[in-house]
Amino acid sequence: MLPIVYINLDSDSERRQRMQAEFVRTGLAAERFAATRWTELSAEQQARYYSDAINVRQFHKPLVNGEKGCYASHLRAWQWLLDSPHAALVVLEDDVRLEPGFAAVIQALGAQTIDWDMVKLISHLNRQEGVRKLHRPQDLAPGFQRVHYKRIPSLTAGYVVSRAGAAKLLASRLPFGRPIDVDLRYWWENELDVQGVEPAVIALDDTSQQSSVGAKAPDSLATTWRKFRRKAAYTVLNRWHRA
Repeated sequence: MLPIVYINLDSDSERRQRMQAEFVRTGLAAERFAATRWTELSAEQQARYYSDAINVRQFHKPLVNGEKGCYASHLRAWQWLLDSPHAALVVLEDDVRLEPGFAAVIQALGAQTIDWDMVKLISHLNRQEGVRKLHRPQDLAPGFQRVHYKRIPSLTAGYVVSRAGAAKLLASRLPFGRPIDVDLRYWWENELDVQGVEPAVIALDDTSQQSSVGAKAPDSLATTWRKFRRKAAYTVLNRWHRA
């Protein structure tokens, strides 16, 4: 079984207790990974992780502290993997529920040849969208397939990252300028091979409705226009590189 960590702020004791109960229920071992609180980092540490200049080039508005801390937590998890002897690492956020088949899928991913950088364990695709947006399925575990995305979904609540994937991400995303869920979709920038599991083996828990990232300012007309342009550009670039 691959090692499993879940990212959790020290102050989020309710989420921590619920995640611990999830692993007791499923009989799996997991390690809590202390999330980064952005305001507790020094100015030098913040500059290592996040760049205002890159943000202006890549995203339609500045990131809030919660988004920055979230991304920094994942970056630290990827470094943890590279500092370990493990071939891959399961990374979960603390607002998920483990679905039936989770353990079997993780075990299968660890037993197969790792020829991927990341495998997402959750998706917002419904069954009809899946027909259009998934391709090249491969049998993984009974009832589950490993699939390629035509358009990578944005959710990052749970995934498995390989050593090769962690190395690519750390080499190309320090410092970052986008939220992590957006950044991972730009796979052509670092040749990141992002795949998925169908059907998903984790789901968002009710606690996800109250984000630990914090409130974001509403978009202005100018921000909305920049967002629209970037989404359109992403669609074109994604299709171009897939072709």
